Amino acid sequence: MIPRYSRPEMTRIWEPANRFRIWFEIEAHACDALAEIGVIPVEAARAVWARGDLVYTPERIARIDEIERETKHDVIAFLTELAEHVGAESRFIHQGMTSSDVLDTCLAVQLTQAADLLLADIDRVLAALEKRAFEYKDLACMGRSHGIHAEPVTIGLKFAGFHAAFQRARVRLLAARADIATCAISGAVGTFANIDPRVEVHVAAKLGLIPEPVSTQVIPRDRHALFFATLGVIAGSVEHLATEIRHLQRTEVREAEEYFSPGQKGSSAMPHKRNPVLTENLTGLSRLVRGMVTPALENIALWHERDISHSSVERMIGPDATVTLDFALNRLAGVVETLVIYPDAVARNLNQLGGLVFSQRVLLALTQAGMSREDSYKAVQRNAMKVWQEGANFLDLLKADEQVTAHLTAPVLESLFDLGYHTKHVDTIFCRVFGRA
Repeated sequence: MIPRYSRPEMTRIWEPANRFRIWFEIEAHACDALAEIGVIPVEAARAVWARGDLVYTPERIARIDEIERETKHDVIAFLTELAEHVGAESRFIHQGMTSSDVLDTCLAVQLTQAADLLLADIDRVLAALEKRAFEYKDLACMGRSHGIHAEPVTIGLKFAGFHAAFQRARVRLLAARADIATCAISGAVGTFANIDPRVEVHVAAKLGLIPEPVSTQVIPRDRHALFFATLGVIAGSVEHLATEIRHLQRTEVREAEEYFSPGQKGSSAMPHKRNPVLTENLTGLSRLVRGMVTPALENIALWHERDISHSSVERMIGPDATVTLDFALNRLAGVVETLVIYPDAVARNLNQLGGLVFSQRVLLALTQAGMSREDSYKAVQRNAMKVWQEGANFLDLLKADEQVTAHLTAPVLESLFDLGYHTKHVDTIFCRVFGRA
């Protein structure tokens, strides 16, 4: 997590001030619940709120760090510093609780906060993709399979396809957010022996969480694995779109290009360069996010009721994965919003191979006119290879092929070379993706 690839909205979630504020709320809400069921005095719970203070200044954070250097325990250091503010009533704080109650519940809150920002990021990506999809809905372009010219699609359909992918990403992230939003206030080994389950219910409600059914002292890590795996899949979609743009920007293609701002430089050596630096950067950032999925999966298998082998992993991947994906999604949205499309280059590439893109339609027409599929394929391929090798015009070759013209007249052949045939269902696809055409 470095400033170059971080946005302050997300980094604030993982800063000590926010973490300690959440820890305080967990402890204070637990005191309220304990007071309500008569375990601690009501005045003590009030004192925690009144004297504890939600604001963790740099001075308070430094004090907690100072205590931790001696105690070698972050939660104890936090509680010690809090006691300095609360006074004698602090003896009622953390009654029947264990460190994981605080740590795991806090992490759940932080991950839901992060998910909310990521959902807003995805919404920005979706809005950009929808705008560009309708802008270029009918601009026919070359569709490619294996990187080779296949049949026509439209630029708008490309955007629509990615929009559908990020719709799925949003659904998955909502589900992952719901799955991770659980609270554990169950005490040592999760049996509630020293704390009433009603405390957990109260704290969960106050923090927008639900009680973890069986916490065993820690929240089960399959929840966290699902969350980070979801981030990894979203990162895969980011890279998919970034890779498409990088390919379309290649000099030999140049159908699209990242916006190149005034004064921008592409190379320290070659002044002519306009490189796809943003989408290349997105490719790298996406790899980082996906790289954090495997450690999250390996965290599932803890020893017995708990160990802390997961802790060091999550202290790193929690901030790093969410901060990196947050930055990537916002950068991706900006790329899509300003992406430059070159219609002339799109048309040039579409016509580059002299009409070969209509080969399947000719094949089908020959079969419908009475030729076997095998003979039809051979006849069409025979002429298509001449276009590849000699640069000839596909339609002219077909018109001169006696085997073909024995079944299809010249006017019929000409009618088969119609772009509209390939784009006639674009509206249907748009209705499926956007609910409108």
